[in-house]
Amino acid sequence: MTQIASTLAHEIARLVHAERLAPGEPLTERSLAERFLVSRSPIRTALRELQRAGVLAAAERGGFKVADPSAAKALAASTPAPDGGEEVYLAIARDRLAGEIPDRTSENELLRRYGITRPRLQALLRRMSEEGWAERLPGHGWRFLPVLTSMETYRQSYSFRQAIEPAALLEPGFTLNRPVLERHLEQQRRFVAGEILEISAVRLFETNSEMHEAIAECSRNAFFIESLRRVDRLRRLIEYQQQVDREQARQRCAEHVHILELVLDGRNGEAAEAMRQHLSALGPLKAPAP
Repeated sequence: MTQIASTLAHEIARLVHAERLAPGEPLTERSLAERFLVSRSPIRTALRELQRAGVLAAAERGGFKVADPSAAKALAASTPAPDGGEEVYLAIARDRLAGEIPDRTSENELLRRYGITRPRLQALLRRMSEEGWAERLPGHGWRFLPVLTSMETYRQSYSFRQAIEPAALLEPGFTLNRPVLERHLEQQRRFVAGEILEISAVRLFETNSEMHEAIAECSRNAFFIESLRRVDRLRRLIEYQQQVDREQARQRCAEHVHILELVLDGRNGEAAEAMRQHLSALGPLKAPAP
């Protein structure tokens, strides 16, 4: 089980306990993925782990239901054991960014380099593939896809975002996806309240990127949406190497809260200006001029 799935298993157990869900209460992949702002794949893995732990049971019509709330309480009180997967993931990202891993490589070469088991490596490679910076080749080969590798191109990504993200908010076809944006607003408020001090840098990047993409998706303009997704994929590895100043990150999340509140109020003109100011300030912080 990947580290993110392990963390999600504990979070779902905490949800069962905190909301006092009774035996037989259903839990669906879709609702949990939306709640925790992740894809269904790690949710599915987490649910199966909770089934093995006795917290959940298979539902009659598919999916899962609460089986033992007391087991959920016990699991919620424990801490997931780290498996080193996140450290290896970041090491691969760092080495790829430094040019120490070639564009094409094999699983055996990566196994020798990082000294982990093949199942763990394959889980990490699947994650990289889902995130868009690696793809499988025939056999056991893998190809790493282009990413931003210099601070200059990284700075340019923020200039580009300043052009497209405010414009997406002003699109005539902008259609509010209220449930999704309200979930992001709830998450950003939790960050501001203190959760920002505990979340990993990788998860912080993913959550904030998903929030920006969720706003762009409301534009219904495929060019804005796909352009932002591609920029986020390209800048991912440089983001992983950034030192996260948690108080600065808290301020950025407070700005996210303000932008989301404006959008949910239908004040898109003000939201577009707030987004422009947010990105204008963020670029120099993340990628200062030499």
